[in-house]
Amino acid sequence: MTLKTISLALGLLATSMALAQTPQELAIKKLVEPRLGEGTKVDSVTKTPYAGLYEVRVGSDVLYTDEKAQYLFLGNVIDAQTSTDLTKLRTDELSKVKFSDLPLDIALKTVTGNGKRVIAIFEDPNCGYCKRFRKTLQGVENLTVYTFVYNILSDDSLVKSKNIWCSADKNKAWDDWMLNGKAAPTAIGNCAMPNDRILALGKKLRVTGTPTIIFTDGSRLPGAVDVKALEAKFASLK
Repeated sequence: MTLKTISLALGLLATSMALAQTPQELAIKKLVEPRLGEGTKVDSVTKTPYAGLYEVRVGSDVLYTDEKAQYLFLGNVIDAQTSTDLTKLRTDELSKVKFSDLPLDIALKTVTGNGKRVIAIFEDPNCGYCKRFRKTLQGVENLTVYTFVYNILSDDSLVKSKNIWCSADKNKAWDDWMLNGKAAPTAIGNCAMPNDRILALGKKLRVTGTPTIIFTDGSRLPGAVDVKALEAKFASLK
């Protein structure tokens, strides 16, 4: 199978996910769900176009089973002819974000140059990899960055974030902290940051670590990627 054929097959699979499941798929779901642990909800079971396997989807996670649900297969399915990781293609598709739906009003915003290249990032003020990535971004031109302050790493993350959010120039205060370790002054008065909304957003999007970078095509990259990887990603969006 060529990559184009694989993409088409995955597209057909995604389309079938939106349709009513067959009796066989519903039967498999009923058998598999209780075997995955108490409280685990199987979102869908769909026959794949390869090897007679059935995809079992739990959120954006994927595993496989046979038509009788006798066996569960954990791991990635690789096309032996093209070396294409079919499971990764599928999970990448499942984890895509509709960028236009992001509530950018609750994000910090910085712009360099003409700002034509746009990303959103989930970051925690206590995240060392986020600080490293911030320094990487200093070498990237014509960029708009929306930062969702995602306080998940330690108890004082919210304290630091609130002080920054309540600063006179919160965007500068965030960079001062992330790049130079300069803490913002203690917030006073009734200033509040949208922490609960951002946590709910991260949970909805299944953001489990920081930094998580989201691109305008809805794809994401986890971790502190370098300039080369970032530029390659931007080039692929054109």
